[in-house]
Amino acid sequence: MSKTKVYQSLKEFYPFYLSEHRNTTCRVLHFIGTSLVVLSFLGFLISLNYRFVLAMPLLGYGFAWLGHFFFEKNKPATFQYPAYSLASDFLLFFDLLRGRESFKSE
Repeated sequence: MSKTKVYQSLKEFYPFYLSEHRNTTCRVLHFIGTSLVVLSFLGFLISLNYRFVLAMPLLGYGFAWLGHFFFEKNKPATFQYPAYSLASDFLLFFDLLRGRESFKSE
């Protein structure tokens, strides 16, 4: 059994997260999934319909996991680091929006 690295902060974890998201298609799928999560949350706030809340994990994880399993060909970080991974999904989303990250990783 391999020993899992213990990250002490999100700042320390985020570079690892980015290294697990180098494939362009995977990044695009993450961006689409996170966009749909944000839209679903807004839909919930407007309508107070809880179906939007139920859809959020399906949309977010569905697109992200497709990216990992079929394009990145690695195991999503969510399985070992759920909180840091979720926070990093949003960091990547906003970094892509602001141009701090590119859809095409170096």
